[in-house]
Amino acid sequence: MTTSTQIRMAAYPLGMPQDSDFDTVTVDLPALADGQVLLRTIYLSLDPYMRGRMSTAKSYAAGLQLGDVVLGGTVCEVLESRSDDFTAGDIVLAYAGWQTHAVADAKHLRRLDPAQAPVSTALGVLGMPGFTAYAGLLELGRPEQGETVVVAAAAGPLGSAVGQIARAKGARAVGIAGGPDKCRILLETYGFDAAVDHRSPSFVDDLAAATPDGIDVYFENVGGAVTAAVLKRLNLYARMPVCGLVAGYNDTEQPQGPDQLPGFMRRVLTLSLTVRGFIQSEFVPTHYENFQRDMAGWVRDGQVRYLEDVVDGLEQAPEAFRGLLSGRNVGKLLVRVGTDPTLA
Repeated sequence: MTTSTQIRMAAYPLGMPQDSDFDTVTVDLPALADGQVLLRTIYLSLDPYMRGRMSTAKSYAAGLQLGDVVLGGTVCEVLESRSDDFTAGDIVLAYAGWQTHAVADAKHLRRLDPAQAPVSTALGVLGMPGFTAYAGLLELGRPEQGETVVVAAAAGPLGSAVGQIARAKGARAVGIAGGPDKCRILLETYGFDAAVDHRSPSFVDDLAAATPDGIDVYFENVGGAVTAAVLKRLNLYARMPVCGLVAGYNDTEQPQGPDQLPGFMRRVLTLSLTVRGFIQSEFVPTHYENFQRDMAGWVRDGQVRYLEDVVDGLEQAPEAFRGLLSGRNVGKLLVRVGTDPTLA
């Protein structure tokens, strides 16, 4: 009998998730049925969307129920298989969540090739964040040669990919991030054309200086004051793919002040803006194969670079998740749950 240490939802967070919102338990896993495999988690992905699932509010996907294992993408090693498609030792992309071991249906897994790229990238630049950037920017943002693309949360795995893809397509990339260190990374590591610190008291003026010709594409990850500043810089026919609104994920009440909606809608009308929310899964059938080819090529030739922020130990997941929501991480945030055999 194999046991799994699991972190489960104990309560729905009010504001920033606290340790008391999670329970850690150790359970026996069931024996494998035909078509199933036993997995050992190597890497766990932490992503902002998880906060929205820790709620009873209606959203694009069902939320977690109390007692559920907290969800999350994972890279795992197959320990045992009752499927013809996998054998012990295979490394796979799974959705095992916050636990050390899991039993999964083989049909939901994707084999990874460690010879092609580090397996951790399947959760970052070659995984969901990278695909979100690729599909959202190219299908909805549609940057053209010489246009200005602005992305918030630009030092994260999604935002950094957006800016680098924009540059690969001949556009000018401007990143918004929190703090001078992250802005320096945008320029020196990711090759952005300009970087703006949203924590600076001169943020609005700095954004104007970084976008002298206005903004043609704004890839929305944040919301709040950042978006309010960007809206004033949008050009005629600007496009705004809306992927996330992390600035408000922990809010417990509506923001105070005058209603900003009429002003926003007036800009949508007078500038002929295209504002389109999206969930990356809608583009999988049409874009995923091209993404795998294009992004792998960009990573190989250095047009797209990536950073990983790795935390050791499943028990660190709640604190690391809080850090993600407050912007402490740089690059793709991963929890290393177990040893990575591909690095031996």
